[in-house]
Amino acid sequence: MKLSQLAYKTLRDTGADTETSSHSLLLQAGFIHQLGAGIYSYLPLALKAIKNIESIIRFEMDKTGAQEILMPHIQPQELWDLTGRSTAFGDNLFTLKDRRDRGLVLAPTHEESVTTISKSIVQSYKDLPFTFYQIQTKFRDEARPRAGLIRVREFAMKDAYSFSPDEQSLDQIYEAMAIAYQNIYRKCEIPVLMAEADSGAIGGKDSHEFIFPTESGEDTVITCSNCSYTANVEKAVGLLISSNTEAEGSQIEIPTPGVTSIQEACTFLNVTPDQTLKSLCYSADNQLIMVCIRGDLTVNEIKLKQTLNAKELRVASNTEIEQLGFSLGSISPVGIDDMTIIGDESITTRRNFTAGGNKPETHLQNVNYPRDFNVSQITDISLVTDSHLCKKCENKLEAIRGIEIGHIFKLGTFFSESLGLHFADQDGKQQLPLMGCYGIGVGRLLAATVEANHDEKGIIFPKSVSPYQVHLIALNSTDQECSDTAGSIYNSLWDRGISCLFDDRLDQSAGVKFRDSELFGIPLQVIISPRNIQNSVCEIKVRKTLETYSIPLEDSIEHIAKSI
Repeated sequence: MKLSQLAYKTLRDTGADTETSSHSLLLQAGFIHQLGAGIYSYLPLALKAIKNIESIIRFEMDKTGAQEILMPHIQPQELWDLTGRSTAFGDNLFTLKDRRDRGLVLAPTHEESVTTISKSIVQSYKDLPFTFYQIQTKFRDEARPRAGLIRVREFAMKDAYSFSPDEQSLDQIYEAMAIAYQNIYRKCEIPVLMAEADSGAIGGKDSHEFIFPTESGEDTVITCSNCSYTANVEKAVGLLISSNTEAEGSQIEIPTPGVTSIQEACTFLNVTPDQTLKSLCYSADNQLIMVCIRGDLTVNEIKLKQTLNAKELRVASNTEIEQLGFSLGSISPVGIDDMTIIGDESITTRRNFTAGGNKPETHLQNVNYPRDFNVSQITDISLVTDSHLCKKCENKLEAIRGIEIGHIFKLGTFFSESLGLHFADQDGKQQLPLMGCYGIGVGRLLAATVEANHDEKGIIFPKSVSPYQVHLIALNSTDQECSDTAGSIYNSLWDRGISCLFDDRLDQSAGVKFRDSELFGIPLQVIISPRNIQNSVCEIKVRKTLETYSIPLEDSIEHIAKSI
């Protein structure tokens, strides 16, 4: 492609709302165009990179034995009603009606569709296992699209779905997919952490997210550098150091006028947050419960929901709390014996807590469990922080921010059961196939590739992803000999099957051409100038290292072919 013919426009200023380097660089380089909130077009250079990423994905999926199909964007809503996901997906689900007033869904994912397809294929254990995959557009009505291609409302995803007759088969496919994903990220030169993740409402035995570590990420993973334990913060478990060495003091009631928060209590009473007992009220399936946790920690609502086996969980409203007779800002489990109280393990790690007094502007000091209050259950319901120790090796844990760029998931029998997918086993008994699902957002993978591979000058594409293999630059295109020499190299490269972007522009300076070349991030730059021609050489510049060297013109094609 000749740059003089390429439909693109680089930008000097991408605006103040670009949160990530990838968003800024892809806009600045003219790779993407924003049509609306979370809605983007891929322009020619981006689309070439996307196609290369898709080729990497297809190669790795095919290597696992997965079979590519293509399912429709539009699905009957009745399928989603059968699985309950038309409600569970909430406002993120795009819905519409046809002319006969039948409900339809713009697919955010394809479990319902692929399970329905499999019903027409699977009859016996002999029909299993198999895996389908597709690269297809998805739609999600995100409340807050952000960070360019990271969180959008329309996006391409590679989603794969496996069907197995037993746990052993599912485990084998799951492991093969995990390896395939790691190969994909390696080829895109993206460092990843494979983190244990929550299995969600659908259940299933295992779930792992692939996290690209970056401060601009919206996810947090907890990791141990000693034993490599890694988990999403929602799934992570840890140990807290116990400090139960002091004697239990006598409980004291103290007036605390105007104090309604942990921080205010700490300031007023000269204590630290870990010396306080935080009590919160929740509604679990419309039943009000209390949760007690150390004041420096945060309730992990996913763990709490699983502990209660609740379908719905929310923080109780102020009105609900007051109707229970509690005073806002002074809630405590002390003296409460007529409601379910869930205690976090942290309440056993120290003595003499400061807690609410269950009446206005009053707190209690030297509150101790179990001397002063009872709970229905002690369990782990806290979000793990870097103050926790690793449960496996007791080493210090670290919290790392990152972007989720893939998720693999053992679904179990949820969709098989909901949609009536069965098979006859070797004894002729009807069984439910076990499903797995495996997703990668393709646009998000492009963004992560740029996020992981850039410098202050622009993008640094890996060879496997770059829209072109070579960026050929004619520094003085008005010089006929320079133009002819560069044109000859351009044609020879294409004849050798080497893709080349040729900057043949007549109206741009050498400085502009160099800046654009560095911004685009194509791995190998080949520079032709009148002075180089006079010396019978061409200049080679490696984008990643910025190394520059000269080679004889007559050897240029062979050298480039070996370098790409």
